[in-house]
Amino acid sequence: MKLKRSYFYTLREESKNEESISGNLLTRCGMIKKSSSGVYMFLPLGYKVIKNIEKIIREELENIGTGELLMPSLIPEEIYLSSGRRKVFGKDMFSLKDRFNKSYCLAPTHEELFAIAAQSKIKSYKDLPFSIYQIQDKFRDEARSRYGLIRVREFLMKDAYSFDLDEKGLNISYNEMYNAYKKIFTRLGINYKIVKSDTGAMGGLLSEEFQATVDIGEDKLVICEHCGYASNSDVASSSILTEKTDEELKVRELVKTPCSGTIQEVSRYLEEDTDKFVKTLIYKADDKFYAVLVKGCHEVNEAKLKKILKANDVFLAESIDVEEITKAKVGFAGPIGLSIPIIIDNEVSNMKNFIVGANKTDYHYKNVNLEDFDYVLTADVRCITDLDKCPSCGQNIIFKNGIEIGNTFKLGTKYSESLNLTYLNKENESKYVWMGSYGIGIGRCMAAIVEQNHDDKGIIWPIEVAPFKVAIVIVNTEDEAQVDAANYLYSEFRKNGISTILDDRQERVGVKFNDMDLIGIPIRITVGNKINDQLIEIKERKKESFEEISLYDALSRIEDIIDGE
Repeated sequence: MKLKRSYFYTLREESKNEESISGNLLTRCGMIKKSSSGVYMFLPLGYKVIKNIEKIIREELENIGTGELLMPSLIPEEIYLSSGRRKVFGKDMFSLKDRFNKSYCLAPTHEELFAIAAQSKIKSYKDLPFSIYQIQDKFRDEARSRYGLIRVREFLMKDAYSFDLDEKGLNISYNEMYNAYKKIFTRLGINYKIVKSDTGAMGGLLSEEFQATVDIGEDKLVICEHCGYASNSDVASSSILTEKTDEELKVRELVKTPCSGTIQEVSRYLEEDTDKFVKTLIYKADDKFYAVLVKGCHEVNEAKLKKILKANDVFLAESIDVEEITKAKVGFAGPIGLSIPIIIDNEVSNMKNFIVGANKTDYHYKNVNLEDFDYVLTADVRCITDLDKCPSCGQNIIFKNGIEIGNTFKLGTKYSESLNLTYLNKENESKYVWMGSYGIGIGRCMAAIVEQNHDDKGIIWPIEVAPFKVAIVIVNTEDEAQVDAANYLYSEFRKNGISTILDDRQERVGVKFNDMDLIGIPIRITVGNKINDQLIEIKERKKESFEEISLYDALSRIEDIIDGE
């Protein structure tokens, strides 16, 4: 690629519309450009990075015998209705009607279509196992798109699916894909953690996430450095921190707490420690209301609650609903006298003589105990905190932020049952196919690499991912010897399969250096005034030093650097 006549630009100023380092740098590099909220163009340099990421993915999937295909993005809505997931996706799914008033969706994921495709092949046990994948656009109507390529409405995804006779076969296929993922993310140069996660809308038996650890990550990861335990906080088990005491049960007492709707306000008014408070939060799970009790210092984990209730959607009830259920203003909800099911956190089950709202504006109850109200379930429904211990070994835990760049699911027979994907076994009996699902967010990988590999000059791409491995900079484009030498190197590198930029623009050399640093080319060759002595300068992006070398030794030296990466 010779820059003088190419589509190439960089921006000196920070991008005002990007919240993340990766979004800002990729925009300034002219690699991506936002066309609307959560929708981006991939410009030539950025698209080359995308293709390099795809190349690595394809190579590793081909190594385990996974075949590539391409599914449509426009899918009849009835397919998602038949699997029961239309309601699960709800407003997150883009929907439209054609001229014949038939309902369609823009695919948020493709499990159903892969199951349908598999039906064409699978007749008997002899047709299994196999796995197939695609790299295709997905669409989610995100309520709040942000962080550049990290949370978007249209995104490029690799999704693969395995099909097996039974659970044993699924475990084998799953482990093959799991190991391929580790190779992929290692080659991409991403520092990642593998964590247990919630199966969510995908359902199934098991879900694990490959999380890139970055400060801006939206997911909170629970890590134990002692035993290696790692989990998304959404599913991490909480300890019971409150020990049972020998404290005698006291008589419940209704107390006035005027204009005190928060724990801090009631604590000050009653001169009671906040440790004695229990919050009552009203949730709506699908079409039913529940009251959830957690200790005042804790928060409800909605992912855990959703799983416990086997609900498609769980969210805090609207103020108008809370006031109708409790017959009081928001802030005074409590468990006593409620007409809706009550769920209490494990922590609350160890408490005595605690304080709760009275379902009466400006009033609370003191000295409340579990005997004072009915509840349907005791469970771990709170968010894990840094005071909790590792669920595996009991040692201290730490938290890290992460970007989910890949996931793996053991779907079991969830989709084969809903879509009637069966095979005949050796006894000529009809059995459901066991499926696995495996995704990688291509754009998220690109963003995660930049978040983890940059400095104050710009991006530092790993050499396998970089849009070009080498940049040749001509100091003076009016000097014929420099131009000839640069063109000689450019031709030699390309003949030997080394992707190369030739910066032949009529710009100051400082501008060229800054641009090559900004876009993160791993190796820079400078052809300058010493070319009359057959000398050029080589500098690696991640190093401060440079070396002078003979023009005719450049190819072998560059190959050594690339091989050593």
